[in-house]
Amino acid sequence: MFDIKWIRDNPEKLDKALARRGAEPAAARLIALDEARREHITRLQEAQERRNSASKAIGQAKASGDEATAASLIEEVARVKAFIQTGEEEERRLTSALEEAMAIIPNMPLEEVPDGADEHDNVLLHVKGERPSFAFEPRQHFELGEALGLMDFEAAARISGARFVVLKGALARLERALGQFMLDTHTDKNGYTEVNPPLLVRDDTMFGTAQLPKFADDQFHTEDGFWLIPTAEVPLTNLVREQMLEEAALPIRVTAWTPCFRLEAGAAGRDTRGMIRQHQFAKCELVSITTEAAALEELERMRGAAEGILDALGLHYRTVTLCTGDMGFASRKTYDIEVWLPGQDAFREISSCSVCGDFQARRMNARYRPSEGGAPRFCHTLNGSGLAVGRTLIAVLENYQQADGSIVVPEVLRPYMGGLEAIAPAG
Repeated sequence: MFDIKWIRDNPEKLDKALARRGAEPAAARLIALDEARREHITRLQEAQERRNSASKAIGQAKASGDEATAASLIEEVARVKAFIQTGEEEERRLTSALEEAMAIIPNMPLEEVPDGADEHDNVLLHVKGERPSFAFEPRQHFELGEALGLMDFEAAARISGARFVVLKGALARLERALGQFMLDTHTDKNGYTEVNPPLLVRDDTMFGTAQLPKFADDQFHTEDGFWLIPTAEVPLTNLVREQMLEEAALPIRVTAWTPCFRLEAGAAGRDTRGMIRQHQFAKCELVSITTEAAALEELERMRGAAEGILDALGLHYRTVTLCTGDMGFASRKTYDIEVWLPGQDAFREISSCSVCGDFQARRMNARYRPSEGGAPRFCHTLNGSGLAVGRTLIAVLENYQQADGSIVVPEVLRPYMGGLEAIAPAG
């Protein structure tokens, strides 16, 4: 979310940033809404001043015996009071209209972000890990899981419908092992604090991280006003909402492994087979709260933490810098980490790491006091997947598959699997 004063002072910068995202200019419209609001507030203040002065004059007129003037002033005060009452309602309406218009304006990309229209214009940062080779035709994860008898989409459909899965036995344990391994790595080696946050949140919490109002149709909403979290970014970032922090307490780094819920309303017909795109999935989230000066360095650190999980698992992946047309609504710069899936013969996203500037902090009113003194400043926020657990499970299945359909358990996961070295087909 932006400061309307900044927009009034920098309309060209806002429209240039929106143009880089392929969006329509908005500065003139926002300034016009603000002008209407400010002009109305001025008239309202003038009316309040006239009411006060006229009320005082009524007493003076009565004291002097000028009943006609007093009666005229009483009528005027009544008219002014009526205007003030309706005027205060109009002020709330104008303020709400401005806030609603501001709330759907995406963040400004950093100058260093490559321009582009979509994922085809993303820029490769690097490729890491060795791509596996097979003496057989590699199968996709759902073929492997169903052949093992440990991945059941039919049972999930009977229980919940499409885009759900039931994992059983060693595959359920393997997913749990991945989540625990990620949490242990991020807390023991990467300096994050583990948090177990609520999975149901309020409107203002979703607004704070910019899931609302623009992406309401992609979310699950309960009848009593809660939202199921689409990512632990939502509760983790909102830990600092409406807080005044000390700069010495920054950066704050937190992580959580949670279920996540998305309607996938805009993904009809995409990835309908398997676990790639589901309504419920697990993810290990990374969130950092820091200062403007430290934010870009923190982004590189977060990317390294996410990539480190893939390195430890021995998976082949590439990292790209998203172009302006492909980056998220709240982001100023984003790295996507894409893991190689031999069954699909393609790279697929497994993590996005983004720096959001003060965009979310303004929506949450999250500030800090600078160590050198001066006025409080808005925090800068970052978020990333470290990693999407379900997609990591997919990657392990496809990259560690054997000709007989068994799955070799990556060495770093074996302590979490009771020493199990491979998941073999029954019989």
